[in-house]
Order: sequence, then C-alpha cells, then structure tokens
Amino acid sequence: MNKYKNLLFYIVTIGCFSVLMYLIVLKGKAKEAAKAIEQLSPDATSAIGQFQETMSHNLTHPLAILLLQIITIIVAARIFGFLCKKIGQPAVIGEIAAGIILGPSLVGMFFPAFSEFLFPVASLGNLQFLSQIGLILFMFVIGMELDLKVLKNQANEAIVISHASIIIPFSMGVGLAYFIYENFSGEGVNFLSFALFTGIAMSVTAFPVLARIVQERGMAKTRIGTVVITCAAADDITAWCILAAVIAIVKAGNIGSSVYTILLAAAYVLFMLKVVQPFLKRLGDIYSSKEGLSKPVVGIFFIMLLVSAYATEVIGIHALFGAFMAGVIMPDNMRFRNLFIEKVEDVAQVLLLPLFFVFTGLRTQIGLLNEPYLWQICGLIILVAVVGKFIGSALAARFVGENWRDSLTIGALMNTRGLMELVVLNIGYDLGVLSPEVFAMMVIMALVTTVMTGPALDLINRFLPEKTPAILPGSIGTADKFDILISFANPETGKSMLRLASSLTRKSPAQTNVTALHVTAGSELNQFNTEEYERDSFQPIESEAQLLSLSVNTLFKPTQNIDQEIADTANVGQFDLLLIGMGNSVFEGTLLGKILGFTSRIINPEKLYEAITGKENLFEDGIFDDRTKQLIKSTRMPVGILVDKGLVKIERVFMPIFEADDGFLLEYAQKLMYHNEAKLTLLDTSGILQQSPQLNKMVGDLNKTAPHQLGFYDKNIIETEFLQQQDLMLISLDSWKKAVESGSVWLSKSPSVLIVKPN
Repeated sequence: MNKYKNLLFYIVTIGCFSVLMYLIVLKGKAKEAAKAIEQLSPDATSAIGQFQETMSHNLTHPLAILLLQIITIIVAARIFGFLCKKIGQPAVIGEIAAGIILGPSLVGMFFPAFSEFLFPVASLGNLQFLSQIGLILFMFVIGMELDLKVLKNQANEAIVISHASIIIPFSMGVGLAYFIYENFSGEGVNFLSFALFTGIAMSVTAFPVLARIVQERGMAKTRIGTVVITCAAADDITAWCILAAVIAIVKAGNIGSSVYTILLAAAYVLFMLKVVQPFLKRLGDIYSSKEGLSKPVVGIFFIMLLVSAYATEVIGIHALFGAFMAGVIMPDNMRFRNLFIEKVEDVAQVLLLPLFFVFTGLRTQIGLLNEPYLWQICGLIILVAVVGKFIGSALAARFVGENWRDSLTIGALMNTRGLMELVVLNIGYDLGVLSPEVFAMMVIMALVTTVMTGPALDLINRFLPEKTPAILPGSIGTADKFDILISFANPETGKSMLRLASSLTRKSPAQTNVTALHVTAGSELNQFNTEEYERDSFQPIESEAQLLSLSVNTLFKPTQNIDQEIADTANVGQFDLLLIGMGNSVFEGTLLGKILGFTSRIINPEKLYEAITGKENLFEDGIFDDRTKQLIKSTRMPVGILVDKGLVKIERVFMPIFEADDGFLLEYAQKLMYHNEAKLTLLDTSGILQQSPQLNKMVGDLNKTAPHQLGFYDKNIIETEFLQQQDLMLISLDSWKKAVESGSVWLSKSPSVLIVKPN
C-alpha cells in the first residue's frame, strides 16, 4: 500500500508542477508579445550559423582555452616524461622537452595556425600566473624536503663542497658575462646585473632532481648519498639567498639602493625564524596525525605560505623565495612534513608544474640561434657550466678527503640543474636581464647538464667500480638451500605469495631463504616519506611471516625502471624461484581502454623496436600485463606467477597436464605435498601420461611416496563444483597460454593459480 501511495504522490507532484510551469511560460509569451519587440524567426540556415558562432565563441573563450592548454600540457608532459624514464633519464627532462616542443621552436614553426589557436598571445598571461602558483607550491615542497638536521650532522664537509661548488662556477659565470655582455644582455641592463645573473645561472643545482637520482640509484642510505644530498641542500639554501640578493640589486638598480631591500629581507627572515617558526612547531607537535590535521589547521599553514610569498614579492626578492622559506620553517616533525608534502606535491607536480615548463618552452626560441657563431656561444656556456660545477665540486670533494670515485660522483650529481635552473632563467628573463638569445642558450644548457648526469654516473661506475660491491640477500645461493624471491607491489598479494612460499618449504626452514622485495618508482618518494613508506609496505609481510613462523629478509628499492630492477635483483641473487603477482592491464575490458592500450603500445619505444625487429607482435594478446611479460623474458630462473583469488590455505591442489614438458611441475607439487601435506589431483585429458614414459614414471614414484595424497580427475568436463573445492591450480606457462587462447570456459571458475615458467 505504501508503494502505491508514494507512486501517486510522485505522479501528482510532477504533473501539477509541470502544468504550472507550462502556464507560466504561456503567460510569459503573452507579455513578450505585449512589449511589441520585433523579432524575426530565424530560418534553418541562420540557426546553423548562430550555432557555429556560438561554438566558435565557446572554443575561444579564455576559460576554454586555458582548460585545453592544461589538458594538452599534462598529456604531453606525461608522454615525454614516460619516454625519458624509458631511456634512463629523469622525467623532468621529458617535461622540459615537451614545453620546448609545444613552443615556437617546433610546433610554432611547423604548425603556426595550431600554435596560435592553442597558445594565443592574449592567453599567455593566464598561463603564466597559473604556472607561478604551481611554482610557489613546488618551492614550498622543496623547502619542506630539506632536512636541516642532516645539514648539522654533515656541516663541515658539506659546506666546504657546497660553497666551493657555488663560488667557482659563479666566478666563471661572471667572467663569461664579461665576454658576452655587449651582444647578449637585455636592453638597458647594466653589467653588474647581467654578470650576477650569469653567475647564479652557472652555480645553481636542482636539489629535487638530484634527490630522485640518488634514490633511484640506491645511494640514499650510503655515505656518499648522504654527503651529496647534504651538499645539494646547503647549495640550495645558499643559492636562493644569493638569488634573493641578486634580484634586490637588479630591481634597485645599484648596490646602494639595494641595501634597504636586503635589510628588509633580513628582517623578514629573522621574523620567520624567531616568531613564525616556534608557533608552527607548536602546531606541528599538536596536529601531527592525519586525523588531527583538520582543514582549519591546513588553512593556517597555507595562509602562512601565501603571506610569506606575498611579503617577499613586495619586499622585492620574489615570491618564490617566500614560498621556499615557508617550507624551510615548517615543523621538523617528519610525519607532519610528509603529510603536508603528500597534500601539495601531486597537485603541484602533476597539474601545475608542467604549465611552467611549457610557458618556458613558449619563451624559448631555438630558431634564434641561426648562426654558427651563436651555437659556438651556446657551447661555451655549456662548457663553463660543466667545468665550473662538475670539476669545481669534484675538486672540492677531493680536497676534503673523498676518493676520486666519490669526488667525481659528487661532481656529476651537483652538475644537475633541471627545474631550478629554469626558475632562475625565467626570473632573469622577466626582469629583462637576459635577452631571448641567451635565454634559449641557457635553457639548452640546463637540459644538457641534467641529461648528462645519468651517463656520467654510469661511466664513473664503469671505470672506477666500487671495491666492495653490496651483497644482496640470497646472493650467496648455496646448493643446499632453496632460495625464493617474492616481488610484491600490493602487500595483500605479497601475503598470499608468502603463504605459498611457506607451503613449499615449511618442514625445512634451515634449508630455505625467503626474500621479500618491494620496488617502487623513486620519483614518487621524498626523503621524508621513504622510511615510512618502506615500513608500511613491509609491515603486513612481516606480520604474516611471524604467523607462519617463517624467516624473511626484506629488500626495498626505489628505482627508475621497476621491471629491470626486479629482474636484475633476481638474476644477481641467483634465486631458485621468483614469485610475482600477475597485474591486470588498465587498458582491457572496455572499448576506450582497448583504444588507449593500442595507442600506448604504439608510443612505447620498446614495443615499436620489438615489433620492427620481429621479436613481438604489436597487436599482442592480453594474457599478461607488460611488466609480467618483461620479467618472464629477462629472468634466468623459474618464475611463479600467482593469480591471487584470495589464497588463504593450500590443502587441495589441481594440476592439469596438457603436454609432456609439464613434468617439471611435479617438483613443485611434490614440495606442496611434503611440506604442506596437500592433496594433489591430476588432470590428463589427452593421455599424456601414457605417451610419455618418463612422465608416467615420475607420477608413479610420487604415488608410491604419498598414495593417499594423489588422485586423478577422470571426467571429460571440468565441473565448477570441483574447481570451487580446490585451493590452488598449478599450471605451466605454455599450458596457461594455450588454455587462454583456446577460450577454456573453466578458467574463470578456477581457484588461485600458480603459473610456472621453467628455468
């Protein structure tokens, strides 16, 4: 009765109010006629024209243009960042390159109409201001990522190396300015301003890029990694203070009048350190958890950030210095800083920072370098930058007692410029100090010095290898032990693989080595969340290991190439079995996903190369995701791929035999039967056991050893009820591929599956 009552109310309400609105519209039409407004009814043609005019207006509306710019920039930045990571370069190189390509140097030159539509001159102001907001947030993060405690611990050595790595290239930059001032300084710019900006451009280091490289190369916890991070931190603080002074001098016009600006800046820094920082520390101590960090508290910190940026902009030392300073004085509670970094970093780096790269690219006109002489000057700038920073840092490190290998490593890393260089160059360009030609040259210098970091480190490692290389857990690989490497991304899948490893080795813990490996993208970490991320990743694994009474080694690796790192760890460690989880492709299952998946294969350079050389089909199947296929291809030991469907226990194991080569699976089945007392059911629909005497003998021996644990499935059709009773299906890689390709319907009903690739 209540259902009909609600239906009646719904019909009456909708009907009555619809009639009421219709009557009001009729009355309104009558009033329209009464106003005697002459209005011609448009015909079909004018209607189309009006629609076209409306669409044209909508497409060129400032907000529509800005949104289209953001979409294009983010997509381009992610694609080029991905490509650079594939060739071993930091993603920031790809993002900078995307900006240059979208600018007048390429797209503007060959597709001027498209460039004018996407980046009309009138829209660049909006893009610039939005990119400046992104920079302010990013500099706030950079300030927070500086660990001042590390500076105190390594102060003496780090400050010597850091300040030497600034003064040497700074002096060389001033010397360079003397030779290029007449032809390449901005109009009306005095020599002092140009020389100071050239010096600072030569001496800056990109702390965030350097930190990511150190993490990705596994140097973060080494002594040399700590030293170079400390040097870069000291370099960053010193360079930004010098830059603030340089900006004050340039804006004031001479040193005398800039003294007042510098005094105001000093008063601002003193106020932030002595008044604001203690207050923020108190807030950080109280609200250091995610639950305690409420929106009003977050609001206080963001207001502090904006006020600090505003104050330094008004003083005359640029808003970015205020944002950087606001990050530096944040509470030194690591958990608190990490919470804030997580809130700000993704929005700043993924959404807003690429806008700055593209805006820089729109300013960079490489086409202006249209004479050999100009390219010679560009080469000279690169040479001065590399000699001053690379050689200067290396010599300083050698002087304080580092060996040549570590000294050159420090030099190569300190020579990384990246984003910080672009920030300095854009400030100089905005102030009119740098001409368009020298701006383009220095952008090229920033790219070259950042790109050369990875190859330089590789060359150092090749010609000056470490005398005592690190030994991985399991790398000893004795013959009397069964060494298992578990590589997990999701801790829940890692727990399932740990149960599987325990089931394979439970009765012989002394003859077993189990190592749990978690590899993550180094670009997703900062020095404040690395330890916490490692602890959180392994906590479920360690808890499960305790329940299983299983001893587990843990291995955490930030890297730039996850697939290669897993394969290298497994190969170098000489493990007997690598266990991985099978990922699902995000491109499968929907029409749009398949289109995007095909597109991703086309733009993937590895896929294109392998398709061209005939090693792989471009239009490949979706049996495995790319990472699983890469690990299958590049590892030199048996690989177990777990399709986890909630694996809790392994008491019943189902093993189909589709070909004679599947006999190697009996080794793993025997381990499960012995160590876990599991019951094994064999399926031999094609009579393979009778055709292969060797396989028949292996099964016979197994039956003699454990007659009550071995059974045979003799039905032609695999029943769903039988599959639901099993805990694990054991199958070879080739048989799994054939079953999937043949469209076997029972696969969807199968329990958790262990797909094994033989050695």
